[in-house]
Amino acid sequence: MSYKIPLFDLNYGEEEEKAVIDTLRSKWISTGPRCDEFEKLFAESLDAKYALTVSNCTVSLHLALRLLGIKDDDEVIVPSLTFVASVNAIKYVNAKPVFCDIQSYEDINISPEAIEQAITPKTKAIIVVHFGGFPCDMEKIMGIAQKHNLKIIEDACHGPLSEYQGKKLGTFGDISCFSFFSNKNLSTGEGGMLVTNNEEYYNKAKLLRSHGMTSLSFERSKGHTTVYDVLEFGYNYRLDDIRASIGIVQLKKLKSDLDKRALLREKYIECLENIEQIIIPFKNHSAFVSNYIFPIVLKDSTAEKRDLLRAKLQEDGIQTSIHYPAAHRFSIYKDLQCNLPNTEYVADNEITLPMFGKVTVGEIEYIVASIKKHIQNKI
Repeated sequence: MSYKIPLFDLNYGEEEEKAVIDTLRSKWISTGPRCDEFEKLFAESLDAKYALTVSNCTVSLHLALRLLGIKDDDEVIVPSLTFVASVNAIKYVNAKPVFCDIQSYEDINISPEAIEQAITPKTKAIIVVHFGGFPCDMEKIMGIAQKHNLKIIEDACHGPLSEYQGKKLGTFGDISCFSFFSNKNLSTGEGGMLVTNNEEYYNKAKLLRSHGMTSLSFERSKGHTTVYDVLEFGYNYRLDDIRASIGIVQLKKLKSDLDKRALLREKYIECLENIEQIIIPFKNHSAFVSNYIFPIVLKDSTAEKRDLLRAKLQEDGIQTSIHYPAAHRFSIYKDLQCNLPNTEYVADNEITLPMFGKVTVGEIEYIVASIKKHIQNKI
């Protein structure tokens, strides 16, 4: 159906079209100079040493786990309130996901206390997911990791340019992973980035990204070499220059778009904060963040009541979503025993409201008026 107010809209214009046309006319459309430029600009935007384009964030997570030496029967701590890719990547290396609860209904990021309780002699790494672009408590989590000699992977899909204690998300862990899926702050359709400050990880990731080969087609086309060796059991995880050219334009637009989202978040909070039946996660967070989504959590509710409210909002022309179904409830992971009461409540009672730079103040007022109406009518 066509919505009066969609959940998300692309921040695309003539600049992206021109970038694609210019790339097509360059006659080089696979991994090449645009990917190199995108990587350089992205690393600079985070003040990180190395960034590597990949075909999507899921493969970035897979590479990160391989680079850190995670293997059969190792345990990796991960939140259940995340997109399932964060968990699936652990299984790609035959390791065991250990699900962890979130802090609270107000802070729906992974709990440092729960992380510490989940550590066993088999634990080798922690995957943190910065929900909605809001940072996890990295000071505590890094302290735990150092204490137990664990690696940290930042799933920063939601948080390009988000900040924590004056540094960009994606620069705290050993390796971080970003997504450029079509609904992300920075959209290329499909695509991702692996970021690290470790030169050894970067060089090996570059090798693994392209079949373990010692040179890329673009390097050979420039006459640097005509032969190559295969040093590792690698993959075809490359991004192409067409998508990279879009990513370059999107990256240049990103800060402006995030500034708009920050103002929209303030308006949402102003309109919603007096509705006592609603919790606004991260309500008092003040540092600069991406505001990838705007989640609310219903108080004293059930999944059935949440779904009914979503249906009513849909009737009013408002598209909503859920972030996320709890991963530990999926059939494939039901054998992994865990007790995650906060996660389960939020998974059953969270609603994601429209959030993108083109949303207007009037549309936010309409969304909130619709929510108030249906809550007052007891849905």
